[in-house]
Order: sequence, then structure tokens, then C-alpha cells
Amino acid sequence: MTADLRTYLAHVELPNPVLTASGCGGTGRELAQFSDVHRLGAFVTRSITMAPRAGRPTPRMAETPSGLLNAVGLQGPGVEAFLERELPWLAERGARTVVSIGGGTVTEYTALARRLAGVEGITAVEINLSCPNVEDRGRVFARDGAAAAEVVASVRAATPYEVPVIAKLSPDVADIVAVARACVDGGADALAMINTPVGMSIDVDTMRPSLAAGTGGLSGPAVRPLAVRCVWQVHAALPGVPIIGMGGVTTGRDALELVLAGACAVAVGTALFHDPYACPRVLRELEELLQERGFDRLADAVGLAHRPAGAQPRTRTDLEESSL
Repeated sequence: MTADLRTYLAHVELPNPVLTASGCGGTGRELAQFSDVHRLGAFVTRSITMAPRAGRPTPRMAETPSGLLNAVGLQGPGVEAFLERELPWLAERGARTVVSIGGGTVTEYTALARRLAGVEGITAVEINLSCPNVEDRGRVFARDGAAAAEVVASVRAATPYEVPVIAKLSPDVADIVAVARACVDGGADALAMINTPVGMSIDVDTMRPSLAAGTGGLSGPAVRPLAVRCVWQVHAALPGVPIIGMGGVTTGRDALELVLAGACAVAVGTALFHDPYACPRVLRELEELLQERGFDRLADAVGLAHRPAGAQPRTRTDLEESSL
């Protein structure tokens, strides 16, 4: 008997909890060569910006022990090209599409949300808050609760009610719970964590930074304990808020660890670069692990590590009531 793998992002039901992480699945066409994008819980786009962006200079990526540093810089064709070429392709294949957006000002985020409002084929909007605020000396939105909340509130106001707004958080903060709470107070329907923490490596042969930008975002198995800690803390503080857990998910065991910490869905990112079949494999492994442990439903495992041994599983109704 198979386990019930359905999960919810606010009022939107997903058939399973495995998503792609933003920026790691290309436009979807790349993954479609290996598996059906319709079978994903959802496909998360790269972060879309108002205008086309060339991105950072190369080299943009560098391998590290158990991880990957990247400084791509939100390269993309801009929102108009995305709506003309990329979103229709995903919609034609029945993909549930979460559109990630990035901007340098609150005004830009708001303009993006307004441009996406009413467009067919969008399941949810994810706000990439790890962008520098050009109006605040380049300080990243995600590192300031008030700035993050202002962005979330503006996007939520411009987005139709039926489309959930997801705030993607950075671990590079003193108190991630405070930022998470500010985003929820600002109107976020769900949270995604973690975005890549900032790291750096130096090539000892050239004696120069490995990345042209100097620093970059660290992803891969090396950051999973950090992701688990952040999900754990935020779920403990905000148990009724849906969390998409990400950071180093390469196996079903990794996914289950984040689920037990409090995530109701997980995103696979860096693993896709060396295993394009990672999403269906992680889903299969997760289902097997749930069945081996006697779970009939994914929902019964969400946040289980927080509960005393022998405690009754929490239902979706329980989670909704605890958020009131």
C-alpha cells in the first residue's frame, strides 16, 4: 500500500513534496529529457527579474568538499521573455510552476508581482529575498526582518489570493525565527529555507579567489545540518506555517530529515547537476522510508521530531488551528 504523499502550500495541494530548487532545473526543458516535469510536486523557476540580466563574470562556480560555490548573479532573459517562452512550455506539460522573483528595490518586486498577477499557469510565487537592496547600501533584504516584511507585503498585495506567496530565507542572519515571523506577519503564506549561505574558496595554485565575484553561495551536502537547524527552529516557533526545506538534499533520507524537522515539502537543487534523475529518485526513496516506518501519510511525519515519543500525529487541521 502506497503512502499518501500529498502536501499543502497554504490552500494549494501538491501531489507530492519534492520540488526543484530555484536556479537548479534550468527552464524545465533540461530536466524533461530525463523525467516528466508534471510528476514533480512543483517546478521552481530560476529567479525572474524585470529586465534581462547577464549575470556575474566567470568563473561562476567552484567545487568545495561536499558542496558547490556559485555566483551566477540571477542571469536571465527578464520577465517578458519568461512569460512568452518559458512559462507556456511548462503549462503545456502540466507542471505546477512556482515562479521565483528577484529585485533590487521594493518597487521592482511589486512590479514583478503585478506583471505576474492573473497570468495562467502560476501555482505560487517565491520571493528570493537574498538580493541586495540598492536603496540601502546593498544590504540583502533577507538579513533585515523589516526590509523582508516590506517586500513580502508588497508582493502579497499585488498577488491574487489564490496564488500563495512564499518567502525564501537566508541562514546568514542572527535570528532566522525573527525574520521568518516578520515575513509571515507581512503576509507570507509559506516559507522556503535555506537559501545558500555565503562562502568563499581560494585557488592555492593561482593564489586568487576561485570565483570571479570573490564570494558565492554555498550549496550541497555541506549545508544540510544548517538547513535542518533553521527548519527546526522556525517550525518550533511557527508550527502552522508551511515550510519548504532545502539545502543538501541528495537522498530520501535527507528529505525525511527535513520533514521530521518540520518541512512539509523539500526542494532538490545541487544534486540535479550530477544526477538529473534526482527528484524522482528522492521521492521514491522518501516514500519507501515512510512505509518502512509505518507512515500512511507524509503529513504524519512533518515535525515529528519535535513531538514526545508516542504523541499522536498532528493533522492538517491541527496545523491550521495552531497558526490562528
